[in-house]
Amino acid sequence: MRTLRFLLPVLALAASAVAATTSKPNILFLLSDDHSYPFLSCYGDTNVRTPNIDRLAAEGMKFHRLFTVAPQCVPSRAGFLSGRSAVAARITRFSSPLARDEIVFPETLRSEAGYFTGVLGRSYHLDGSAPDRAPDATRIIDAHKLRTFKERMDYVETGAPAQTPARVAEFLSRKPANKPFFLWVNFSDPHHAWDAKSDEPDPASLKLPPHWPDTLEMRKQLAAYCGEVNRLDRQVKDVLDVLAQRGFAENTLIVFAGDNGMAFPHGKGSLTDPGLNVPLVVRWPGVVRPGTESRALVSGEDLAPTLLAAAGVAAPARITGVSFLGLLRGETRAPRKYIFAERGPHGSAPVTVNMSNSGFDLARCVRSDRYKFIYNCTPWIPYGPVDSASGAAWKEMVSANAQGTLAPELRRAYFTTPREVYELYDLERDPSELTNLSGTPGVAAVERELRLALMEKMITDYDYVPLPAPLGGADGASKSRKRGKGK
Repeated sequence: MRTLRFLLPVLALAASAVAATTSKPNILFLLSDDHSYPFLSCYGDTNVRTPNIDRLAAEGMKFHRLFTVAPQCVPSRAGFLSGRSAVAARITRFSSPLARDEIVFPETLRSEAGYFTGVLGRSYHLDGSAPDRAPDATRIIDAHKLRTFKERMDYVETGAPAQTPARVAEFLSRKPANKPFFLWVNFSDPHHAWDAKSDEPDPASLKLPPHWPDTLEMRKQLAAYCGEVNRLDRQVKDVLDVLAQRGFAENTLIVFAGDNGMAFPHGKGSLTDPGLNVPLVVRWPGVVRPGTESRALVSGEDLAPTLLAAAGVAAPARITGVSFLGLLRGETRAPRKYIFAERGPHGSAPVTVNMSNSGFDLARCVRSDRYKFIYNCTPWIPYGPVDSASGAAWKEMVSANAQGTLAPELRRAYFTTPREVYELYDLERDPSELTNLSGTPGVAAVERELRLALMEKMITDYDYVPLPAPLGGADGASKSRKRGKGK
């Protein structure tokens, strides 16, 4: 009897620990690299084959309109992790480390809900310049002890894709039995350079959007990109297999997303939809109804408060993202009216006299359900695609423009210098964002609404670039319609 009285408190404590663990889902965040919507076959895209990610969507919810906070890896990931814009998180310079006082949501999961946390796979991009690319910056960052992620999480490893399944298994082995986990897995695909030769579709079978010329080289480039998406799908399966083997398949909230758009013209580095709109699939057994979908606007800022809410943790006041947990649960939710994004420096490219905007650009945008307003703060810098400018497809476009054979709308989109300061697109009628309506009287009210929304975001985030001019003012849209000569 005495033994029983002694055991009762112990058993009660153990039961309490189990209940606490089971009330909080494990969370697995899978992030692909340079992955534009709609390049998953579950979205109806016939250029790719992604049966494993499709299965996640069939067992959960797919979102059509997730927009990252920037069309680049580093600032986009800062938005996902901080729940704030890249401007507010002070990480618009690509090679910056995330400031130590910028708390990321896995830290809050660890401190407020007892999660065991980790990140692995491809570089997570938030600890500053890579040593091999910027040795001087690396020395300074290290001298000031600005790399912080090994303090922020319990498990931090990077490595080649072949190492990822073993690293996932190692992380799960280290997890204490009485703790839920958060694990962020980063994939390299479909980042340029594209080398998944055996997974490439036939270039002749592909469908191309209007914002690219339909040429053999562009088809070959798209086939190479699609091959990497197909290979990515198998890598996702490898991670999910480890999860299932360890018995976590049914009690884990799985999020699959892309970090920013594809390294093509109009994609990565651009505030057009292919640069910002990425896949989002969420599987949460027992909570998310299988086979559901949403076309609500979702920002990269929204992931942090959503996953905190799923764990029963209140979002810190500094987070500006809006939880979409209600959407996952099938509840009504006031829709987001706008999403916002910024463009800043890219990589470690230095400023040079004849540089293109692939290395440096300053721009901001706001998007509603139907319209997008883009504000270009460095319009004198000519356009150049990020990562793929040396490829045959872009060289072919440059040659066609020089010879006068490139379609006029593509010439305007890619080879007009200076670029227009203000751009306004009706995404319902012009989904490829090729017809600039800024300054057009028929949409003046829309343009004014979006300008004011962008101004408010810039002011409240303490943005450092000048605010856009009032519509119709001395420096406003009426003057922004004057284009330079195509190069």
